[in-house]
Amino acid sequence: TFQLPFQGIRFGQSRLYRSENYGKNFTDVTQLINNTFIRTEFGIAIGPENSGKVILTADVSGKSGGRIFRSSDFGKNFAPTNLPFHPLIQIIYHPTNSEHLLALSKNNVLWLSSNFGETWKEIHNFVCLVKWGPNDAIFFTTHANGSCIARGLLDLKRTDDLGKTFKVIGSKIYSFGLGGRFLFASVMTDKVSLRAIHVSMDLGETWNMAQLPHVSAEQFYSILAANDDMVFMHVDEPGDTGFGTIYVSDDRGILYSKSLERHLYTTTGGETDFTNVTSLRGVYLTSVLAEDGSVQSVITFDRGGEWKPLRKPEYSDCDSTAKNQDECSLHIHASYSTSQKLNVPMLPLSEPNAVGILIAHGSVGDAISVMTPDVYISDDGGYSWFKALKGPHHYTILDSGGLIVAIEQNLYNTVNVIKFSIDEGQCWYTYQFIDKPIVFTGLASEPGAKSMNVSIWGYIDFIITQHWVSITIDFEELLTRDCGDDDYIQWLAHSSNVSDPNDGCMLGFKEKFQRLRKSSLCRNGRDYIVNKQPNVCLCTLDDYLCDFGYYRPENSSKCLEQADLQGHDLEFCLQGKKENLKTTGYRKIPGDKCQGGIQLNRSEEDISKKCISNLLIPEKLADSSGSRVIPIVAIVMGLLLALLIVGTIVIKKYVCGGRFLVHRYSVLKQHAEANAVDELDTNVTANKTEYHDDSDEDLLE
Repeated sequence: TFQLPFQGIRFGQSRLYRSENYGKNFTDVTQLINNTFIRTEFGIAIGPENSGKVILTADVSGKSGGRIFRSSDFGKNFAPTNLPFHPLIQIIYHPTNSEHLLALSKNNVLWLSSNFGETWKEIHNFVCLVKWGPNDAIFFTTHANGSCIARGLLDLKRTDDLGKTFKVIGSKIYSFGLGGRFLFASVMTDKVSLRAIHVSMDLGETWNMAQLPHVSAEQFYSILAANDDMVFMHVDEPGDTGFGTIYVSDDRGILYSKSLERHLYTTTGGETDFTNVTSLRGVYLTSVLAEDGSVQSVITFDRGGEWKPLRKPEYSDCDSTAKNQDECSLHIHASYSTSQKLNVPMLPLSEPNAVGILIAHGSVGDAISVMTPDVYISDDGGYSWFKALKGPHHYTILDSGGLIVAIEQNLYNTVNVIKFSIDEGQCWYTYQFIDKPIVFTGLASEPGAKSMNVSIWGYIDFIITQHWVSITIDFEELLTRDCGDDDYIQWLAHSSNVSDPNDGCMLGFKEKFQRLRKSSLCRNGRDYIVNKQPNVCLCTLDDYLCDFGYYRPENSSKCLEQADLQGHDLEFCLQGKKENLKTTGYRKIPGDKCQGGIQLNRSEEDISKKCISNLLIPEKLADSSGSRVIPIVAIVMGLLLALLIVGTIVIKKYVCGGRFLVHRYSVLKQHAEANAVDELDTNVTANKTEYHDDSDEDLLE
């Protein structure tokens, strides 16, 4: 697409090309879309479960509606379809049925198609944010006056029958999001400008208040990661600090434990380095903002139970950021570095079927350096690292980890040589793929890392014009032999001490994998499936997180009670009943499969007292303009310590409802109020390479 704005009007031209052989040859098929100009910001939408389903959104103006081109055969044919509206966002596919589509118009009307966009029907007005839920559920926020600016005054609705009927499941909504089996809502409290996170596991029928600090208008929440077992939630600190705290949830998404303080998450650009290492279970990378203002990398191997610096690569020297040249660690460049315009062309990369392999740009010292980074590789999921390439590179993983390719980033951004490794980055070969260097624009391979084809994109810069070039390299011409049983070895993940009977135990079980020998000259192939053999472990302290009100001192595996909570009951409301949490300070990590061994008691006792609040009661949501019952019930308990000592009055405020949960103890409440931290807000960064403009829409997804 070529586009040129002129006096408020955009002039442009789109050309459509199609390849059936991994980009080795392209055919100009622009006539299939009648030479129509395609939108650059969200013009191409591909079905999540069927990549043959393609929708191109045209950029048309001056008409009553927009236009799309639909293909069900991988772009061999396109059917033009006029829309009764102008799209505001990209067409939203149903996650498992590409026939069902949602679209939001520029005047905030929600439209639905049940026949892959051939016909559309209007299903609701004044919609602000919409998401597909499980099965055919659709969730969206709306405001009766049509104002999406009225954050905190929105209603959350759900339809289970594709728009035939609707149910209000929340009011006073700031935003909402979905993660794993959880539905989250950021809800305004009765306190001025404070929001709280509520969680539902039954599509909004019942809600519980998450045990997290509330946030003010200047703060936000962010769902960093979520699955069916647990949630990583970032809570922004008050003020423009650029950092916050990561909390990890229980298996209900309600009780949260503090996992990592001073977590870097800028409020200006919305950048966080939080990275899920998909090549090994339970591993996450991120950055913290140190007291001296430096940015440092940390890693967890047990889903946030413990964070630690990355191990210094062997044979690497500490750079000038290190105070002690004999002691330093590896620091990884991610989203924050790219936002600061550092010379970091790629974010950390891992693939689920390339077991243990992690590639990233980094520097070795006491903190992330502004100097030119190098490429480091870990073949054991982040436990150990080695420098693979000097200087910044573009890279990708092919053949399920059997092949890694890279293109060097240089000052003039021109290339004619590709580098590749067939032993997980230890040794590298070079290949000149073209005589005259081209201006490099991108490295592309088929998603899933199973292909052995990679395309180098660029252009040749002539005096007046530019000629686009795509070179595809097929490594099947190099690795012609399919791997056999002798080419694989058995590898124990998370292994550090083979003499320890618990060696390799992580989240309650060991996993042994069949991995390709580094010396094998063969290809895994498209049919390669990760072969793993799990074995359950005995429970140890490593299988437990610190419970609510407890913390782990640095370099310690024991959980200690917070000093300001000692001697206080942990009471809360759950489903309308007041309960008391009895804990020894530990709770098992959600998803942990260990059995036997150390068993730490934990219980929630029903005190048989009711507790109510109307902060988010579905029965009262139909009339969102109705009067609100005061939700805070103050219970004053007078305790006479002695006849000669002035009595102390302890006030416990129960802001918990029949549909959600709030821990009850005054010391925590006073501590939270003293630090102006009293609520949580939701920002989802599921696709965060990505984006965040300090709005809950991005935080909760």
